[in-house]
Amino acid sequence: MSLRPPSWAGLLAGAVFALASCRSSAPAYDVIVRNGTIYDGSGGAPVRADVAIAGDTIAAVGRLGSGRAKVVVDAAGMAVMPGFINMLSWANQSLIADPRSQSDLRQGVTLEVMGEGDSMGPWSDTMKAVFRAQQTDIRYPIEWTTLAQYLEWLQRRGISTNVASFVGATTVREHELGWAKRAPTAVELERMRALVAQAMREGALGVASALIYAPGTYASTDEMVALSQEAGKYGGMYISHMRSEGDRLLEAVDEVIAISRRAGVPAEIYHLKAAGAANWPKMEQVIARVDSARRAGLHVSADMYTYTAGATGLSAGMPTWVQEGGLEAWRARLRDPATRTRVLGEMRQAHPVGWESLYQLAGSPERVLLVAFKQDSLKKLTGKTLAQVATLWHESPEDAAIDLVLRDDNDVSAVYFLMSEDNVGKQVALPWVSFGSDEASLAPEGIFLKSNPHPRAYGNFARVLGHYVRDQKVITLQDAVRKLAALPAQNLKLRGRGLLRPGYFADVVVLDPRTVQDHATYGRPHQYATGVRDVFVNGVAVLRNGQHTGATPGRVLRGPGWTGWKKD
Repeated sequence: MSLRPPSWAGLLAGAVFALASCRSSAPAYDVIVRNGTIYDGSGGAPVRADVAIAGDTIAAVGRLGSGRAKVVVDAAGMAVMPGFINMLSWANQSLIADPRSQSDLRQGVTLEVMGEGDSMGPWSDTMKAVFRAQQTDIRYPIEWTTLAQYLEWLQRRGISTNVASFVGATTVREHELGWAKRAPTAVELERMRALVAQAMREGALGVASALIYAPGTYASTDEMVALSQEAGKYGGMYISHMRSEGDRLLEAVDEVIAISRRAGVPAEIYHLKAAGAANWPKMEQVIARVDSARRAGLHVSADMYTYTAGATGLSAGMPTWVQEGGLEAWRARLRDPATRTRVLGEMRQAHPVGWESLYQLAGSPERVLLVAFKQDSLKKLTGKTLAQVATLWHESPEDAAIDLVLRDDNDVSAVYFLMSEDNVGKQVALPWVSFGSDEASLAPEGIFLKSNPHPRAYGNFARVLGHYVRDQKVITLQDAVRKLAALPAQNLKLRGRGLLRPGYFADVVVLDPRTVQDHATYGRPHQYATGVRDVFVNGVAVLRNGQHTGATPGRVLRGPGWTGWKKD
């Protein structure tokens, strides 16, 4: 296959190929998807047409008449569209346990984009040892060092969806500084920049930060600018879980925009939200700030999940200073009575200074739902609220959170109810917002049933199409497809992805817009979405008639700095 982006010559060749095929009795294509309503990803009006696939490529789009193919898919009454891009995927470990990527694939996702702050490389020997020790239900050998080696390892093992990744700013910081709460020296910063440069040359999409969590929160704006400048040399972007999504939300948005301006790179806000009821009115100002930056010539965008709750660890309700040094140092401090007393005091502050508390932003321990544990002895608590565990253990909710971390030997996963539905709908309609699940890609079976995910793992993309397009009419279906496919592909500078065009790769989804629906709930999250019938990844049928075929044609997709691209 060519590594060049589609060109006018390629488009013309596809048209000639389509014409020639009609004159031959032999099948000219591998697949024809006939009689569907085509939403090509551009945002334009849909048209009734056919889509022809030859190998891994879309060969023709239009009325193909007597064109022949080895496989003909009848899409009458169905919508046909490009595969969706999950802008924030945590499938990095779930794909190791199950390469089928079912919860995402059954919603039309054909690309998992990873790397929010933490990426699966570059890892030092020390980092590898830590990751091995902290593995929970999913256990796996670590047979790679760099991010590219991890992605290639996944591809060799076989995966059903495509994969790509940012290099994590937290990861390169940890590589050089560990969990130290300090600025890097000049020498350390140069080594960090070199790690980013290496990742970019190997195909990373850019650099990603998570500035709310330790040790990422220890990084300064200047540090982010330096790493983003390095990514920018290779055409990459900066993407960020901002330093605040609540009390200091506006200041955090200003920081993202400042990094974009100073580093000269595009920037994106991960999972856009206003967390905490007191902060919900700030969303209008957030939108105004981004619109202003875009009018000034900066390329600033955002992604989101379509729910009013987020999910992360109980660490998000504790001060970041106590987490310095990593999990074992954190737990050791919590065992010290004086330190524990200080931590409890800060956890109970409505507006803590120097860090952001999702526990406080949720509003009460009843709005913190425990969903995943490392220790089998604690898994019986899955689905209980922090308030319920506190009652069970006859202690305060803050004490219960500390004891959960100590007993589980892990940062216990929790769902925090934080956002307003009005803001979620408002964000869905923004032209510069795409979508990411911020979850793994799972299946309601085996090892995945040992914990509960956020329902966004099974429903985020179907919820866009069912709830917000069909039921609420927040946006049109053609605009939703643009925001699910073409917009993120353009932002990521992916070659030949995100549109149904001749010469583009054949990531194709066939679904019924009348029935597409999410079913996962917070109480019963392990439920597949319905309405997506067929999915092709790189021209190969991975979902047919709503059932997984077992095919694993997924590939590593690389950013613009990859040294393997052929020169134009």
